[in-house]
Amino acid sequence: MPTLSACEKRIGHRFRNRALLQAALTHASSAARRRDSNERMEFLGDAVLGLVVCQALYERMPEALEGEMTKIKSAVVSRRTCARVAEKLRLTDGLTLGQGMDNNDQLPSSLAAGTLEAVVAAVYLDGGLEAARQLILSHFDEEIRRCVESQHQFNYKSQLQQWAQRELNATPVYEMLVEKGPDHSKCFEVAVSIAGRQFPSAWGPSKKDAEQKAAGLALVSLGELKELPASFT
Repeated sequence: MPTLSACEKRIGHRFRNRALLQAALTHASSAARRRDSNERMEFLGDAVLGLVVCQALYERMPEALEGEMTKIKSAVVSRRTCARVAEKLRLTDGLTLGQGMDNNDQLPSSLAAGTLEAVVAAVYLDGGLEAARQLILSHFDEEIRRCVESQHQFNYKSQLQQWAQRELNATPVYEMLVEKGPDHSKCFEVAVSIAGRQFPSAWGPSKKDAEQKAAGLALVSLGELKELPASFT
């Protein structure tokens, strides 16, 4: 089974039961019965992938709140990300397709993503959670890092809260100083203070925007940021 051997090498797992890998690479279009396709394995693989990514974020982001981790997790396990990882591993090269579908054609990204999830399930069933964790973290680590940086980079409120809890065991307090303008075009001035120290105030078209800018200015004052990007000033 040269195709299965090549797939094993690319994903970094040698199967004790290769029938599991074969099942993971069987598309519904080629299965005699739908339940014999990889769709059930997709369902299981999605859950395993979510568990491993959630634990990784929980361990790597000890100061992050639930909402921030949820957004990052959603990006990491999205169909787009799964498809990107599947394409790097060339998982669809070994996919068994039915008549009318050709591996040489441009297959939809959703098919690649589903194959990745099915392969995760196959590894989990063959080698247990630790084997699945090794597969996921070895091939999703860059995606996790990228999503963490993308989500966290401009979340100044989250960065400030982590700093305040780590350095002062305190929580930032935001105070709205001024609200002006008509209902359809209001502006808000907000200042943040930590343990009694107030930092420069900031204006924004919403309370949320003003709080983010105020948090960013506080981080600049604390030396945690060099400056705010032009889009925030």
